[in-house]
Formats: sequence, structure tokens, C-alpha cells
Amino acid sequence: MKIDMHCHIKEGSVDSRVSLEEYIALLKEKGFQGMVITDHDTYEGYRYWKDHIKGKLHEDFVVLKGIEYDTRDAGHILVIMPEGVKMRLLEMRGMKASVLIDLVHRNGGILGPAHPCGEKYMSFAHTKRYYESPELIKRFDFIEAFNACESEESNAGALKLAEKYGKIKTGGSDSHKPDCVGLGYTILPEPVTCETELISMIHRKVPLETGGTLYRKTTKERVGKINKLLVYSFWVYNKSGELLKRSRRNKKMAVENPIDPIDPIEMYYTGTALQKYN
Repeated sequence: MKIDMHCHIKEGSVDSRVSLEEYIALLKEKGFQGMVITDHDTYEGYRYWKDHIKGKLHEDFVVLKGIEYDTRDAGHILVIMPEGVKMRLLEMRGMKASVLIDLVHRNGGILGPAHPCGEKYMSFAHTKRYYESPELIKRFDFIEAFNACESEESNAGALKLAEKYGKIKTGGSDSHKPDCVGLGYTILPEPVTCETELISMIHRKVPLETGGTLYRKTTKERVGKINKLLVYSFWVYNKSGELLKRSRRNKKMAVENPIDPIDPIEMYYTGTALQKYN
């Protein structure tokens, strides 16, 4: 079963130019049988599928729920939760990676770094967290080993990480434009119909085939050195968003109770007592 495990659609990602229906049509033309919607810090794209398309169109195509979460300290992380599990916290960017890992695992999900050797701030291996705690990568369930919007060097680094730590490899296009859709893929050795089946397959460490073609029209390819300014602008955007959502996120975390044994000094709201989480 051929699927794209890193997809951004217009209904969920403000930087995507591809509607969900167009995305599915393009993937089907290229021989894909499914996709994982991984919009940035939101499930709006998947909600669009569920509310407007599911059961009406494309019944021969599997659409799974995922998210690309912006952590405070470890870049972008791809997360897949079981169907029916509602995690509003995953739509509030800014958790530390160690806390995110604990939260996802406590609720039956899986996660792994997107483009781990890509741009600074956005990619796990190029963050301060990785240099401080490189062994944190052992707690991930998979590593995105092929991303069509990354360079050969970035993907080679990701593959090396996956092999070093014995992690399942995934692949996807990370596409935001029509001509990039389906350039990256994951081939599953058996079909899946829901998130739980995919989670189970990765837990069982069933080897997955990944690969594709590199996309040569990314923004960073076009703007050259100016891309460094865009990368820093993203850091400012992510940091400000994390600060704006901090209070609301912390109150939510009191309910979810995600305590991470790796970071015992991390505290959270507990009823009437206000303790330091950040």
C-alpha cells in the first residue's frame, strides 16, 4: 500500500495551495492508495475530510489523521494518534519535545521527527535540544527518512539517524504545491484502514519502504541566502506563538497530566496549587 505520510492541504495549512480533493486526485493518478494529513498544529484539514468528503467521495482511498507539531525546543514532530482520540493540546504549539513524547505515548499515539536534519530550529538534529540530549531520539517511534522538500544531504542524515537508532523509516512529500504532491512515499507491506492499524504496524517494527524524487522548486531553493532570514522569522513566529498559548496550554495539561520522567523538574497546574511548568 503506497501512501504519502507528510501532507499539507489548503483547508488546514495556510501555506498550502492544494485543496484536499485536488491532493487526493493527484495522489490517485500517481498510484497512491492513501495519505496522512499533517497540517501544522491543527486538525482543521482532517476535520474538512471528515465533515465534507468522507463517505461521499474517494471511498477507495484512505485518509488518516496526523499533525506536524511545532515543539518549543526540538523542531517539527509528526504525530499520529488513534482514531477517536481528541487531543486539543496538539493544536497548541510550544510543548517541550520530552513532554510531547510522554503525552502522545500515554494516549496510544506514535511520533517522530520530520526532516530531522533540515533547517535550523525546525529540525530535531539542528536544535539545541538535540545537542543537549541526543539520546532523546531513542524515545521516538519512527524517523522521517525521506522528505521530498529536503536536500540529498538532509535526507542522507535522516537515514543515518534512523539506521543508527534502529527506527522505522517513513517518507512523504511535505508538499504545499500541486507539482510536489506524491514526490515522497511510504510503502506499507500490508493495507491499513485506520490510524490504529498504522500505529500497530510501526509498533511491531514492520519495515517500511520509503523514497521518492526531490522537489527542486522549494522556497529555500528559489530565494537562496535570503532563506536564512525566513528561518529566523519562523523562530520568532514559533516563539511568540508558544508564549501566547502558554497559559491556555498549561491549564489543558493539568487535565491531560503529561508528566515526563526525563524532565522531573517540569511542573504543571494541579487544581488549586499553581506550580511552575515553564
